[in-house]
Amino acid sequence: MKTITEETIAEMVREDYRTAKIFKKYNIDFCCKGNISLEAICLEKNIDTEKIRAELTALQKSKQNRDIDYNSWHLDLLANYIEKKHHRYVEETTPTLKSFLDKICSVHGNKHPELFQINKLFHESAGEFAVHMKKEELIIFPFIRKMVAAETAKKGMEKPSFGSIEDPIEMMKHDHVVEGERFEKIAALSNNYTPPADACNTYKVTFALLKEFEEDLHLHVHLENNILFPKAIELEKKFDHG
Repeated sequence: MKTITEETIAEMVREDYRTAKIFKKYNIDFCCKGNISLEAICLEKNIDTEKIRAELTALQKSKQNRDIDYNSWHLDLLANYIEKKHHRYVEETTPTLKSFLDKICSVHGNKHPELFQINKLFHESAGEFAVHMKKEELIIFPFIRKMVAAETAKKGMEKPSFGSIEDPIEMMKHDHVVEGERFEKIAALSNNYTPPADACNTYKVTFALLKEFEEDLHLHVHLENNILFPKAIELEKKFDHG
């Protein structure tokens, strides 16, 4: 079995597409020029091999825990988790996906015109979802934290300027539907994120990242629609705003 420094960049990306983001950060070409070992490319580019190797090792050891009992979490903790994990994931992954989509459209668009529609849909999603997340971070999440603090301190709550938390929550849920439908179209256009036979490494990584992005979106929306939002509405009812 090859070590991290012995494997080629292309081999590592094929085995775990998440590594592409690390190579992208160090401006290492894992597609057309990926048939080179990590040690060799680091020597060529004067990059600290141990630093990248540590990042890759940490990535290999990381596992997403899908057995967490989110339903038992306090609402302020859940809001913080969504913001720090899912919002940050979207913010960090979106520029990479935009770049990759632009690249494969340029290289493969003539043979695969559906890529242009996929690119358009993702760019629309990225723009609208960025606004969506800011609304949550500036309006809904702070109010949830205030309610939790007030309940803990056994204090009252003033009625918010937006009337009831149900109003912005309905807007967020509508946005979730829109994004869900948009990614259904992306999945259909990409044959459920299946790259064609002539796909290059960047093409394959892009589709894998799109699939990961959609999976993260599904968990993100589940945590809000099915846990955070209903409980926030119930908590608000405990306060007499009359």
